Amino acid sequence: MKKERFLSALSLTLLLTSLSAVAQQQVPNSALVSSRLINQLPNPAASPAASPAASPDTSPAAHLTEDQAIAEVIAAGWMSPDSDGNFRAERALSRAELAHILVKAFQLDQRQPSTNQPIQALPLQDLPSSHWAYADIQTVLRQNIMSGYRAGRFFPEQRVTRAEAFSIIAQAYGVFQFPDATITQILQPYSDAPKIPSWARKSLATALYEGFVNLKPNQTIAPLDPMTRGDVAQALEVYLRRQHLPADLPPQSDSP
Repeated sequence: MKKERFLSALSLTLLLTSLSAVAQQQVPNSALVSSRLINQLPNPAASPAASPAASPDTSPAAHLTEDQAIAEVIAAGWMSPDSDGNFRAERALSRAELAHILVKAFQLDQRQPSTNQPIQALPLQDLPSSHWAYADIQTVLRQNIMSGYRAGRFFPEQRVTRAEAFSIIAQAYGVFQFPDATITQILQPYSDAPKIPSWARKSLATALYEGFVNLKPNQTIAPLDPMTRGDVAQALEVYLRRQHLPADLPPQSDSP
C-alpha cells in the first residue's frame, strides 16, 4: 500500500512538472516581447515615411523664446538680420524668402534628384534668371518641396500663410504617412483645426507631431495667419535640436 501511494505521488509530481514546462513554453517572456516591439517601431526622425500613431508635441520645452530661437538660427547660418542689424521677426514671409531659407536649412541643393534626367531650369513667367532667389526656387521646385501656380507662375513675392509654410517645412523634413484617424487625433485638440485646408492636414500633422509649430497663446494653430520670420525661426530651431536629439518613439498601435 505504501509503495502504491509513493508511486501515485511520484506520478502526480511528474505530471505537474510537465504541465508547468508546457505553460512556460506557451507564455512568452513579457520583457522579451516588449523589447521586440520597441525594436520594430519606426524612428520618425530617421524614417520620415513611417506611420506612427502619436499626439502632437505641445510640451512647454518644445520651443525656446523667440529671441533665443532667432539667435540659434542666425548662428547656424540659416537666417540673417537686415543690413541694419534688425531681424524683423514680425515681418511676413514671402514664397521666395521661404525657398531661400529652406534650401539652406535642409541642404536641398545637395539632395540627389528624384530622376536621372539632366537638371534643367523650369520655365516660370514671373521668375527671371536675375531674381535674387532664382536658384533656390528652382531647387525647391525640382525637389517637389514647393510647387508653382497656374500658367507657369511661382508668385515669388506672395506672402505665405502658416498652414502653407508649416506644410512646406514638413515637406522638406519628410511628411509622415499618417492614417486619417491619426491625423484627426493630432489635430483634434486645436479649436481652429477646421480652418486648416484639406490639402495641408497631413503635412501639418507632421509639423505638429515634430513640434515645429509655435502655437498661439490660446493654444491655436492660426493656420490662415501670415507666416512671420519669427515663426520660421522657431520652427527651424526645433529642427536644429532634432539633429542632436530625435523625437521620442511613438507608441505602438494595436491595429495592423
